[in-house]
Amino acid sequence: MHVNDDLVANKALCVSSSLPICEYIDSLLFVDDEHIVQADTLVDPIDDRIDSSGKVDLCPPSVEAIVLNVNNAGIGGLMVEGDVLMLKEIIERDFLIISTENGEEGGWTKSYPGIVTNYELTKQCVETNYYGAKRMIEAFIPLLQLSNSPRIVNVASSLGSLKILVQLLCNKWATEVLRDADSLTEEKVDQVVNEFLKDFTEKSTESKGWPSYFTAYKVSKASLIAYTRVLATKYPNFRINSVCPGYCKTDVNANTGSLTAGEGAESLVNLALLPNDGPSGLFFYRKEVTFF
Repeated sequence: MHVNDDLVANKALCVSSSLPICEYIDSLLFVDDEHIVQADTLVDPIDDRIDSSGKVDLCPPSVEAIVLNVNNAGIGGLMVEGDVLMLKEIIERDFLIISTENGEEGGWTKSYPGIVTNYELTKQCVETNYYGAKRMIEAFIPLLQLSNSPRIVNVASSLGSLKILVQLLCNKWATEVLRDADSLTEEKVDQVVNEFLKDFTEKSTESKGWPSYFTAYKVSKASLIAYTRVLATKYPNFRINSVCPGYCKTDVNANTGSLTAGEGAESLVNLALLPNDGPSGLFFYRKEVTFF
């Protein structure tokens, strides 16, 4: 998203999102007094434009600073054999567990025969949902640091919240690592992801207590939420938050969601427009701060 060069020279908003955030931000006159005259999705996809050294070739040469980076790449890491409405039942049940005070600890279905995955789908899910967002952020940090009001919005999911992982008695070691905010580091988040992939290759995810369904999706989103907290500590002058936009109708859930993609995008815009003294390092459900 390019801003009016007459007002702020060579600054830009950059969006990588499957939700229609551009049309919402483009309808606004100002973002921190920077007038938007055009909205473009500059990066989609990103992987083929970041080389092994991390050098990024994503923006026009005239762009000297980035003020917003939204990461919403997301895939499910699974296949559905049978009625896709199974997804709706499972997701809505998880959302119900999250919304209740005490949840349903220990009382969940161990597996769903119609939900199928393999190592290729699992690795692709983790690479996209977690490492893809990381590479995107690392590539844009130098440009974001040139802005007076840098923003990063990571689109996560309540299905990756620690509350549901704890209530479903998931891997205790992993949940303890991710919930320990005082000692959380990027290396520790990576360690959780790598341990999960190792256990998957060894066919020990069930015995090690990883989620029994939507496994890669939940682990990747939990890791992204944790990584967001690490980033917020590392860059205190940024406003960096993660958000669950709600159960939106998108390809990742076979369009079984109850919200439109546009309604989901509203929560992203809300975080993109935070003031410079706004919250950072938090996890939101739509427009409200929620538990990690």
